[in-house]
Amino acid sequence: MAKTRLMNELQALQKEKWCTVEPCGGTNIFKWTVGLMVVNSDSYYDGGYFKAQMSFPSNYPMSPPSFKFMRPIYHPNIYPDGRICISILHSAGEDEMSGESATERWTSVQSVESVLRSILLLMDDPEVSSPANVDAGVLYRNNRAAYIVKAHEDVEKSKTDIPEGFVLPTTLVDAPPPKINDDDGFWNESDGEDDFGGSDSSGEDAEMNDDFDEDEDADGDQEFEDSDEDPAVAKKE
Repeated sequence: MAKTRLMNELQALQKEKWCTVEPCGGTNIFKWTVGLMVVNSDSYYDGGYFKAQMSFPSNYPMSPPSFKFMRPIYHPNIYPDGRICISILHSAGEDEMSGESATERWTSVQSVESVLRSILLLMDDPEVSSPANVDAGVLYRNNRAAYIVKAHEDVEKSKTDIPEGFVLPTTLVDAPPPKINDDDGFWNESDGEDDFGGSDSSGEDAEMNDDFDEDEDADGDQEFEDSDEDPAVAKKE
């Protein structure tokens, strides 16, 4: 079960633009090399390529994976050795005194993608009330400018881990296809009952036209009946 699940998740993530994932050694499905890309101009870590390793237990997804950045990052929720403190990687029932709700912790419905996305969100919005790196937490709160400088330094260091030939994307949103404005085609196309003024109303329109013609004839006859003049004379005049 674990191998099948991991293979499916690996193949799905390899189609994404915001991360790279490969099994270690090319064959170890229980250990991955991950590259997280930050493509967000509002982020202190914009332009970074953060390499990490994920390890999966044999009973995955019943138990969560582990995650560790291969290059340390100065961040309130990242330990100096690269491990990250995040609720989604904590098993249900683990450290009940932490204050984390059950919905924040790992369950079997979570996935590698949900873990990686949660980590990217945490990098931009750290939890400073219970930091893994106390110094980083203090600096983030008290001297944001100095913290940003350190974040930018980590970004530059991370770029040395970008795979050869790999081009870091500048946007994760593909441009929408050009809109074709074809008003003539809109009105000329016919699709049976779905058309405006389709077959359901055509018969009613014809009946209305016939009624209108009959009304005109009746009005004309009435005018001649009401007149004392000879119709032929009236026409001549």
